[in-house]
Amino acid sequence: MAATFEALQAEVLRLPQGQRARLLERLMASLDQDADMEAAWDAEAARREEEIDSGQVKALPFDEVMARLEARFPG
Repeated sequence: MAATFEALQAEVLRLPQGQRARLLERLMASLDQDADMEAAWDAEAARREEEIDSGQVKALPFDEVMARLEARFPG
């Protein structure tokens, strides 16, 4: 199987970027085990994005979030 995998990988990497992206989306979708859970996460992401876009909440810079987490959970 390794030889087949390596050959397939090499062929896929020769595809144009757009086709690789579409293939990746299809592969990721094939791994989704729970469509309801995926839909719930999509809805939550959309809700949070709307809160940020409307100014209802303020996004924090990544570095600040990481600093807070490291302070809270040292080690």
